[in-house]
Amino acid sequence: MNSFIFNTTPSLIFKAGAARELADHVRSRLGNAVLFVTDPGLRKLGLCDPALVSLSDSSVKVEVFGEVEADPSLSTVMRAVEAGRTAGVTGVIGFGGGSSLDVAKLAALLLGSGEDIDSVWGVGNAKGPRLPLALVPTTAGTGSEVTPVSIITVGEEEKRGVSSSINLPDVAVLDPELTLGLPPAITAATGIDAMVHAIEAYASKNANNNPLSKMLARQALQLLGANIEAAVSDGRNMEARGAMLLGSMLAGQAFANSPVAAVHALAYPIGGTFHVPHGLSNALVLSHVLRFNMSDAADLYAEIAADAFPHLVREEQVPVRCAAFIEELAALSERLGLPLRLRDVGIGEADLPKLAADAMKQQRLLVNNPRSMAEEDALMIYSSAW
Repeated sequence: MNSFIFNTTPSLIFKAGAARELADHVRSRLGNAVLFVTDPGLRKLGLCDPALVSLSDSSVKVEVFGEVEADPSLSTVMRAVEAGRTAGVTGVIGFGGGSSLDVAKLAALLLGSGEDIDSVWGVGNAKGPRLPLALVPTTAGTGSEVTPVSIITVGEEEKRGVSSSINLPDVAVLDPELTLGLPPAITAATGIDAMVHAIEAYASKNANNNPLSKMLARQALQLLGANIEAAVSDGRNMEARGAMLLGSMLAGQAFANSPVAAVHALAYPIGGTFHVPHGLSNALVLSHVLRFNMSDAADLYAEIAADAFPHLVREEQVPVRCAAFIEELAALSERLGLPLRLRDVGIGEADLPKLAADAMKQQRLLVNNPRSMAEEDALMIYSSAW
């Protein structure tokens, strides 16, 4: 068996209503002055209020930074750092979707270490230390609460990542109640995102692919596949919401240690250039990338097919089960009401060559893909998705 390293968030709390008790879960770790990183939409909806009340009632001084946008920019990160520095915070809380959690991770790192942001891009370059950090996801998709990665938009379009185990928070608080208000479209896109994490982690060519990640990926697909349609059709279904949140976290643990590959590499330029939400960007290219990978990954996809879609256990032939798995994923996106083609999100055919060129910049992901991918391959995939 190959050697491997498996890192994850040391403390996980899964409980309906946990956000209303947030101070009980984080104060001993974060201290008495925290930077609370979130987005304007959650502030407007009042979703943050119970958590903020819990902190206030426990005499925790809170500096709220509520300016995180989708695909957060480097300037947003630096404004959050400045807010935390001015307030003299002793810890950081990220509250929201993947964007808020990513900003919180980097804010905690830069506030704690004083490192220059340009020195930490890439894998393993952050030295730390960081400030104590708690993450509270409000979507079931990114799994960011258990991953060491933070993705930031630099300049107009380029996405850069910081990947370091230092980014893993001290505690993740998973409260299914926070996801009850998610609109169907966001529930669907983030749910597909989580499924992509599990699929790519399982089939990753990365040398650190390991038995724990594979086990977690399969459990994640079982939860996500069985509950995504129920969560989309009935947003108040607490059981389905809880299963999606847990499945997203398990998929996050899997890909945090067995990294994702070409689906994400091709999704990032779609989000960076056309501001398509990350989960939807993944969904748009998912089946097309998996078809490209079939020649090298059919056995792996066949192994997990029935985890997501139990009826596929009846398909005994590997090529048949693999192909059926890919078609089921495409059909699932259609049933969930997601846009199916790149043209449906405002991408023109003339834009495809630039997308392909930009995807090649994501070599840290492409090296994990089961099948090697060149720029002409990426263009072919984008064309089939268009």
